[in-house]
Amino acid sequence: MTHTIRDKAKLLARVRRIRGQVEAIERALETEAGCEQVMHLIAGMRGATAGLMAVVVEDHVRTHLVDPEKHHGALNTEAAEQLLDIVRTYLR
Repeated sequence: MTHTIRDKAKLLARVRRIRGQVEAIERALETEAGCEQVMHLIAGMRGATAGLMAVVVEDHVRTHLVDPEKHHGALNTEAAEQLLDIVRTYLR
């Protein structure tokens, strides 16, 4: 994933936020917080993880599938945009 280096700081910031969310879940479980609170924390972490996946998938598609300068016979850019819209909707 050498192409992710250009967005390395942003990706690492997302991962660190997710780590913080996981730690919050751990603390909630350790202190025997209510089920509702734990489920909200898990849902937030799940959304953040899905958002990270959406960013990485989108970058992969744009870098490896639709860049005709780098890849001869690259996919149709419009079709790729439609696919990415669906992926964004699904993962977020």
